[in-house]
Parts: sequence; C-alpha cells; structure tokens
Amino acid sequence: MIKDINEITVPDSKMIQDAQDIVHEYGNELIWNHSNRVYLFGAIKGLQDDVSFDYELLYTSALFHDLGLTPTYSSPDKRFEVDGANAAREFLSTYNLSSENVQLVWDSIALHTTIGVAEYKENNVSLLYHGVGMDVMGDNFDQYSEEIRKNIVTKFPRKNFKHDILEAFYEGFKHKPETTFGNIKADVISHFDPQYQHKNFCSCVLHSKWES
Repeated sequence: MIKDINEITVPDSKMIQDAQDIVHEYGNELIWNHSNRVYLFGAIKGLQDDVSFDYELLYTSALFHDLGLTPTYSSPDKRFEVDGANAAREFLSTYNLSSENVQLVWDSIALHTTIGVAEYKENNVSLLYHGVGMDVMGDNFDQYSEEIRKNIVTKFPRKNFKHDILEAFYEGFKHKPETTFGNIKADVISHFDPQYQHKNFCSCVLHSKWES
C-alpha cells in the first residue's frame, strides 16, 4: 500500500500548467483542493490495483471535472459534467493530442458521476470516477492508509468540504434543475429545494404520445 504521496507522479507539462492556471483563474480554493485530491486518490488506486493509465490525462480530467459548476463554463441547458467535458475538449484542442485522448478526457469528465457505468469504462475514466467517489463519498476508503489520507488532506485541505461541495453543486446548477433528471445530482436539488417537482421516468413513459 502506498504511504507517501511523493510516490505519485504529478505531471508538470506546459499543458498541465495551463490547466492549473485556468482552475486558479475561474475556479476557487474548494475546486482546486478537491480536484487535486481527486487526482491523487485516482492515481493511487490505479497504482495499487496495478492498472495502466495516463497520468497527464488523468490530472487534466481532474482539474476540469468540476469547472462546469463555475459561471464561466456553466451552460444554460447542459449537465454540469458535460459543460466541464466540453471546456476540457476546447482547451485540449490547442495541444497536440490525438482525438482518442481528447475523447478519453471528455468521457472521464462527462461520466464522473455516472454510477454503474464509469467504473467499467477505460482505466482513465474509471480512475477519475473512483477518485471523485473517494473524495466526495468515501468510496473505497479503507483502500487508502490513514497516513496517505492524512498526507493528501494536509496538502489539499478539506475544511468544511462535505457541506461546501453540496452548496457548490447546487449553486452550479440551480438555474437548470432539469439537467439533474435521471442522475444522482437530483438529490442535491431535493436537498436544497424540496418543493421542486422532478420529472418522473414512469410518467414520461405513461404520458408519451404513443397510444399503448
């Protein structure tokens, strides 16, 4: 089991530096610390599970994965995950990456909250999903030693993360609650706005224009 975060490769390319600058400019301390913890938890899981992955693409995905919550990158009608994925794709278009790698980053970000799917995709997609799950909900918590958890949180503090991240989610898509239909972020809308009437899948089926 990895015990020192210094064992984890943290890419330092021009692309990564530019991505970090974007998070500093358009994100905030909450997103910065969360994104770095997500990368470290994801990379550590990859190493401990002995699966291959691209460090640079994983870190880029981690840096962009919540930028769809920010005013700069939030659209009026798309899921915040898609907004972040689109922002990353636009960013990566200025670098010499293959279309396959750009798509891998897009999928990693767009699917990072899609339980039951993302963990079965490519390793980079799965590891971003697991990194997010560990930091937000404590998924696979015991796979990480107390020492490594402490090291990561010391470098990238959680502070009031449990409550702050829920508020950040809500602030990021309260203007488009319909985008949470069919995904776990509907729970966030219900938490902050219990009066909101969600679409119901069964009603969509039963009230469609089909006769039977």
